[in-house]
Amino acid sequence: MAKILLNSLAKKFDQIEAVRDIDLEIADKEFVVLVGPSGCGKTTVLRLIAGLESPTKGEIFIDNVKVNDLTPKDRDVAMVFQNYALFPHLNVYNNMAFGLKLRKLPRQDIDQRVRNSAKLLGITELLDRKPGQLSGGQRQRVAVGRAIARNPKVYLFDEPLSNLDAKMRVQMRAEFVKLHERTETTFVYVTHDQIEAMTLADRIVVMKDGHVQQVGEPFELFEKPINMFVADFIGSPSMNFLKCKVVQENSGLYLKKDPLNFKIPLDCEKSITPYQNKEVILGIRPEHMYTSPPGSSGTSEPDLNAVVDVAELTGSIVYLFLKAGPFKPVCTVNAKTRPQSHMEVKIWFDRREIHIFDPATEMTIYSAE
Repeated sequence: MAKILLNSLAKKFDQIEAVRDIDLEIADKEFVVLVGPSGCGKTTVLRLIAGLESPTKGEIFIDNVKVNDLTPKDRDVAMVFQNYALFPHLNVYNNMAFGLKLRKLPRQDIDQRVRNSAKLLGITELLDRKPGQLSGGQRQRVAVGRAIARNPKVYLFDEPLSNLDAKMRVQMRAEFVKLHERTETTFVYVTHDQIEAMTLADRIVVMKDGHVQQVGEPFELFEKPINMFVADFIGSPSMNFLKCKVVQENSGLYLKKDPLNFKIPLDCEKSITPYQNKEVILGIRPEHMYTSPPGSSGTSEPDLNAVVDVAELTGSIVYLFLKAGPFKPVCTVNAKTRPQSHMEVKIWFDRREIHIFDPATEMTIYSAE
């Protein structure tokens, strides 16, 4: 069993608190991704698990054993670094065998492990080459192969795809999913790329300023963000936020700020009633905004009148960067609609997909079911 348990884990560098009182349990064989902006503490957490940093306070358990005082080599974990950390003077075979030789394993056992790892990753033909003769994707596979050859309880990955081009990153994401299925081992993966997090993780840990903001399955975080930070960070393009006022009218509650005129759905009224005549923040994702009424999930009158500032073609989808009074939302439309810059458009929101936040605390007041 390779369960990881972090109890009140904290790390300070001089006066800087990089990690603040983190409690986290990672199940055996789980693929957990730590995600957040640069400087949020995610790599520090990974290095604390690996034993490359010592916690200022708190406890780290791996396989129900407290490892705070164990050296990295005694924790039975393998870490793949962002820069791959390959020895340039050694060929691929010897790079993959290096750690095994330090552990003084029998030569035959080392050879079998290296060749099995190379076969698993499709790099057998590269074993005689030096790192300088490899592409970025090949070097990344070698670094992963070196970790696999150790057969550890836990794999730790520190932004392993950040040095690859966009096409290779997509390919390697799929390879990581298959690798996790084959090895049936605990994976802890760090990235600043929320698309990587969404596509790879069983669960995502969203971090900000050393704190864990929310932990959950990818779709859970996308559908039910706990606060504005998570709502903004998870999803691409990011969620739109529109600051407005809760107003009572004869037909119900509205969110208003010219030119926004949004009738609140009935199932939302109970959550929003305490904010009557106060400001709230309406959150709506670009893919949940339409240039025609979205059937039963909308109203006949548009929620927003806007002008297209920029129409950005990405292929089958166009990003519309809109101007609507104080708001500058983004929405996505089908390229076949052929939207043009400076067009006037009417926008409807999908009421099944709205989020409302408290402007003071930035916590979620309401997320549509």
